[in-house]
Amino acid sequence: MSKYPVALAAVGAVSAVLAAVGFARASAPIQPPANIAKAGKIVYCSDVTYPPEEYFKGSTAVGSDIDIANAVAKLMGVKAQIKNTTFDSIIAALLVKKCDAIISGMNDTAARRKSVDFVDYLSVGQAITVKKGNPLHLSTLASLSGKRVSVESGTTNRGFLVSTSKTLVKQGKKPITIVTFPKDTDAFAALLAGRVDAYYADAPPAAYYAKQNSSKVEVCCHPINPFPIGIAIRKHDPLKAAVQKAIDTLYANGTIKSIVAKWGMASAAKFLK
Repeated sequence: MSKYPVALAAVGAVSAVLAAVGFARASAPIQPPANIAKAGKIVYCSDVTYPPEEYFKGSTAVGSDIDIANAVAKLMGVKAQIKNTTFDSIIAALLVKKCDAIISGMNDTAARRKSVDFVDYLSVGQAITVKKGNPLHLSTLASLSGKRVSVESGTTNRGFLVSTSKTLVKQGKKPITIVTFPKDTDAFAALLAGRVDAYYADAPPAAYYAKQNSSKVEVCCHPINPFPIGIAIRKHDPLKAAVQKAIDTLYANGTIKSIVAKWGMASAAKFLK
């Protein structure tokens, strides 16, 4: 019996294995940087306490950002891995290479751009959530004068409260008592428990919590301070160009709009294209 059929069969078996593990990534719509291709994944840092953008369902991270992260990775022929990271240390985690990128409903601000680059994918405003019926008649950030307001630490939302409070004091009004929590879920829980007068966050989680607790709370006013949110990447990292191509593709093929609709965010987020 000739040895060549055996050899050909062996070659065929090896090719099948390589294909099964995704070795032929050159056929992916978007070529990832060499380090991402070699790893076979994009590791995202995300504070998985911010529904509907990112939260745990059992032990699995789900949400609009998670879907976008997966879709971006898929276009590069790799997987997405989510690394749960506290928001106030999330940029530091990226800079020391604990992850390749951040996707966590993060506002693209001038201050943050000093440390990282962004690929924006939506525009999101903030919202004030209050007890059902809005008994304190809150309507604007200025109306929070003299009130206790919960917010997640390390966020631009907290920054907006701080700057508003300073302005109120200059006007001779009472400051805002800002009650900060490391997890956004705890910030909202403080409102439910009656420990604060209002909860301040991005419009998507505010709308999500209001829908889940419609008999207890409501969103009184939004959007406030609409801002682009983006995927953060280390400066000079070639991953940025690949991610930008991926986001452009997800807009072109309707995926971004489908994800926003899936997670009930149509009234809380605006498209960039």
